[in-house]
Amino acid sequence: MTPAYVGRFAPSPSGPLHFGSLVAALGSCLDARHHGGKWLLRIEDVDTPRTVPGAADAILATLERFGFAWDGEVVWQSRRTDAYHAALEQLKRSSAVFPCACTRREMADSALARDGSRRYPGTCRDGLPPGRSARAWRVRADGVIRFDDAVQGPQQEDLARDVGDYVVLRADGLFAYQLAVVVDDAAAGITHVVRGADLLDSSARQTHLQHLLGVPQPAYAHLPVATNDAGEKLSKQTLARAIEDHPPSIALVAALAFLGQDPPPELGQAALDEVWSWSRAHWRLDKVPRLRQAIAPLF
Repeated sequence: MTPAYVGRFAPSPSGPLHFGSLVAALGSCLDARHHGGKWLLRIEDVDTPRTVPGAADAILATLERFGFAWDGEVVWQSRRTDAYHAALEQLKRSSAVFPCACTRREMADSALARDGSRRYPGTCRDGLPPGRSARAWRVRADGVIRFDDAVQGPQQEDLARDVGDYVVLRADGLFAYQLAVVVDDAAAGITHVVRGADLLDSSARQTHLQHLLGVPQPAYAHLPVATNDAGEKLSKQTLARAIEDHPPSIALVAALAFLGQDPPPELGQAALDEVWSWSRAHWRLDKVPRLRQAIAPLF
């Protein structure tokens, strides 16, 4: 029996929602509703140094103002460290992870991984160097991961060549994003992950962890990332404008157009309920452009 559709939106509270966040929220929500499924909300605040006080509350308020309605209670990663610790212990028991003493400075000359980070050279893979103590824990990245993305098409990644052994417990004692996401998606019964294509290169590592932990692999659909005119992803770092003060109907219609849904121009002047009604009735994932990124519109 095919499990019921369960999707999610999982913003990081590092700042207010911008247009790129709205695109991911809207695409994931509409795809879940199109399939008669649930749409869950998770605040990914596991990276506490990047968390901005008040940002999570602002995100929730903006989503509500724009007419988003999620199912169940909001999940907060910062409250789930026991679950991440249990997953790490499971990985230790199967020898899937190893302690690492390397610093960023020591890896500064390493080759670049597929996502632009430094690829781990394997220094501690067979044991810690004499006199060194563990700073972090890494997963042994072995094998080739293949999956079919509903938007971006067939994907393949050689973990050892393209990524290298990756961190699941950081040197500062915080659990890494890759582990937290896999544990949380499994606990929530997520069947479909619809998110920005900036996370496409994380999917192979997450699929690898799903196999190691014995949890189901969701279906993936990675939407084009909204960028500025210089091709930079919209973010706090690139001074992306917050959407919280935009008229919701106009912003939602701009996001629909960005996602290839061809909304009628006059829909931007309609009541919010009418925008949502049109969106749910006309959503088609196969109309989303097969692009990794696209310039955000002015509205």
